[in-house]
Amino acid sequence: MVLGQVRRPHGVRGEVRVEILTDYPERIAQHDHLYLAPPGRPDRVKRCQVESVRPHKGVLLIKLAGYDDREAADKLRGMLIQLPVEEAVPLEEEEYYYFQLEGVHVETETGEYLGRVTEVLEPGAHDVYVVQGPRGEVLIPAIEDVILELDLEAGKMLVRPLPGMLREEAA
Repeated sequence: MVLGQVRRPHGVRGEVRVEILTDYPERIAQHDHLYLAPPGRPDRVKRCQVESVRPHKGVLLIKLAGYDDREAADKLRGMLIQLPVEEAVPLEEEEYYYFQLEGVHVETETGEYLGRVTEVLEPGAHDVYVVQGPRGEVLIPAIEDVILELDLEAGKMLVRPLPGMLREEAA
């Protein structure tokens, strides 16, 4: 699970500026090790010991062992900072990480298959699930009136579409 992305070095002692990509940035400092990988290359992951983490003007400044100067830190530019799911801080009941929703099958309460969740958007008041399927792209608002059931273990979501949410003709 991705926590942030290295943007650039900060100072001359090996710290890097990290764009925060998690809702819980304060939890990053709780870990002794983080995992870095280039975007799109999870096979090239590298485990790094954390020396320090501190907030700074909307980003995190992170110092990793073995990156002791600006030149070394610059080699981390663009890297994704991640944790294995099993090392993530447990969520409360009925909370989940966005990546857990990707691939979930979505069906209406009448049994119509709408497709799979491909993305989660955060436009404002509530999240929106992007579903690709037989009707093309369907946007599902993440509200109680629409999401009737979500079973992550089974990979299934049951929804009650609002009037006008689905096109009348299937693609």
